[in-house]
Amino acid sequence: MSTSNKTSVQLVKVSADHDGQRLDNFLSARLKGLPRAAVYRMIRTGQVRINGGRCKPFTRLCEGDQVRVPPARIREPGKILISAPVCSQIRDSILFKNNDFLVLDKPSGMAVHAGSGLPWGLIDVVRQLHPGEYCELAHRLDRETSGCLVLARNGKALQRLSGLFREGRVQKFYLCLLAGEMKESMIEVDAPLLKVQAGAERQIEVNPAGKAALTRFRRLQAYCAATYAEVELLSGRTHQIRVHARHIGLPLAGESRYASKESVKQWKKRGLHRVFLHAQRLSFEISPGEKMEFNAPLPPNLKAVLDHLED
Repeated sequence: MSTSNKTSVQLVKVSADHDGQRLDNFLSARLKGLPRAAVYRMIRTGQVRINGGRCKPFTRLCEGDQVRVPPARIREPGKILISAPVCSQIRDSILFKNNDFLVLDKPSGMAVHAGSGLPWGLIDVVRQLHPGEYCELAHRLDRETSGCLVLARNGKALQRLSGLFREGRVQKFYLCLLAGEMKESMIEVDAPLLKVQAGAERQIEVNPAGKAALTRFRRLQAYCAATYAEVELLSGRTHQIRVHARHIGLPLAGESRYASKESVKQWKKRGLHRVFLHAQRLSFEISPGEKMEFNAPLPPNLKAVLDHLED
């Protein structure tokens, strides 16, 4: 049975290992069991302070910063139970590992963090596989998206990797299936994105008041009423590929958030039960002058959809 524990106000000095870490991730690690929505609410309402000042969830911490962590009633469900098959699946998905970071092929359907009714996320699985070791996400992928995901294994690596992603110095390529015919061989979408409230949830829309976002779609294969494409992500906005695909009139196949229910239904009949979006490869400098590229093959369930389209 889970219990509830009320924490007290804490003033936490940021150590070297957390230099460069996002504030929301820092708080979630300290307040285990507290839903991420509650973490964001604390920050939004000014209960969390950095060096006495207000802050935002994506604020990057610096070594020596003092963070005010407010009181919170957190659930303590005990040890997170992650099944052996899941642990084995993630262990087998590791594409590369050294002392600074690891790259894995994230499965579709697995959230990177716990929350929204999920008792654990992929980060918890990796930590269970590496008990007692430092492990933090250098970036994120949506729950439905599969493919290359990078995790830092020490504070300095997190700072460097987060900086590379933030500054656009990581080349990111995705594979997707667009619902419709892409007539051009390449389409570049330069359209700012803004978060808006849509009923009970927040969505992203193309809006001049939003943040700059740039995406390149390259046609790989044309099918009847569908296009298999490579996507180069030149900025890193939430749901960027999904919203830009819809913006050009070619929503992602299997898309449930930014496409019609009828579209989802039709793609399920064709064997697609998830959004067709896969982070196939990324590359970055692991040290000055030394660049590495990492590749995650297209999952069998997505390959089967393409094979079916050729019939």
